Amino acid sequence: MTSQTSRPTRGMFIAFEGGDSAGKSTQAARLAESLQADGQTVVRTREPGGTEIGEKLRSLVLDHGHGHIDARTEALIFAASRAAHVHQVILPALERGDVVICDRYIDSSVAYQGVGRGLGAESVLEINLWAVEGLGPDLTVLLDVDHVEGRSRRTSTAAQEDRMESEPDSFHEQIRAAFRDQAALNPEAYLVLNASDPVDVLAATIVGAVREHLA
Repeated sequence: MTSQTSRPTRGMFIAFEGGDSAGKSTQAARLAESLQADGQTVVRTREPGGTEIGEKLRSLVLDHGHGHIDARTEALIFAASRAAHVHQVILPALERGDVVICDRYIDSSVAYQGVGRGLGAESVLEINLWAVEGLGPDLTVLLDVDHVEGRSRRTSTAAQEDRMESEPDSFHEQIRAAFRDQAALNPEAYLVLNASDPVDVLAATIVGAVREHLA
């Protein structure tokens, strides 16, 4: 949902999107380091989370052991967390002129709840645009990962898969297609990269694109 509305601030808002274990956190960290070396003030954050209430909601919706969560409740929890995140963290940072790097944003809700849970992409997008007062990223970096590779990356560690990660392969196939469909609707606002490429190659491409945008 990049650039749904004009950004009334002078900072830059970058969202990283993609399926589970696409490497978003790694690339967000690499980008932050490069921009800080350039002298930029960077706020790196994540969704769900980013605020005290957001982190509590993250635990409720991603951790196992909280009982059944129906699709609509799940979607609204993500939207509530995002509303707090935007108004408490992202907008103030943009108003200061900072660069905000966010691990996931509205595209994830559209993909996971709108498509994966079958709630409808437009319905989920509408709820979230209301929650954030229409704020969209200036650039979305989509790390496109095959669901087989994503699961292989997750299961290669001792960490337990969270509620979303543990969904079946068919769910993750839908998610991947949903992300790609969103990028295709507004290609000039997305940087779509193959998540299987070497980490250093991806990092250099992303930094180059962001520097060009800032210039």
